[in-house]
Amino acid sequence: MDTYSVYQKPLTEEICTLLKERFGDKVNVTKTEERRVYATVTRDAVFEVCTYIHDNLTFEHMTSIMGNDMVENMEVIYHISNYFNGVMIELTATLPADDLHVESTASIWTGGNWHERETHELFGIVFDGHPKLERLLTPDTYEFYPFRKSYKLRGQQ
Repeated sequence: MDTYSVYQKPLTEEICTLLKERFGDKVNVTKTEERRVYATVTRDAVFEVCTYIHDNLTFEHMTSIMGNDMVENMEVIYHISNYFNGVMIELTATLPADDLHVESTASIWTGGNWHERETHELFGIVFDGHPKLERLLTPDTYEFYPFRKSYKLRGQQ
């Protein structure tokens, strides 16, 4: 398949093939379902893969970006939708616990701006290049990230 063409309504199988051919070991498709593709992506390739998904596969909506605390590392999970065919791609990037940085995708999907801010605020993941990475919900005085598993609720030791 031509990995440089634009596909308006790519099928699940086509998406898998195009991602493998274009990015090789940077992307690993882990599972597919009807109208759903699950893949892992290396942290360094997130922006490049997301740009390709947006520009060439016509995925025009960043549905959500969220964090996941796996204790020994963190994950950033992206849900990206294509309105033409109803397919969603779930991309997961793993970040080492001592370096929680990944490139921002807010310049690709402006709606991702708020998702990245919320994920930063709740998990402490830094989206490099984000235009305004500051808190949305919690006071600026908070020195902790409430969705991390290391965060202790009142009364917990």
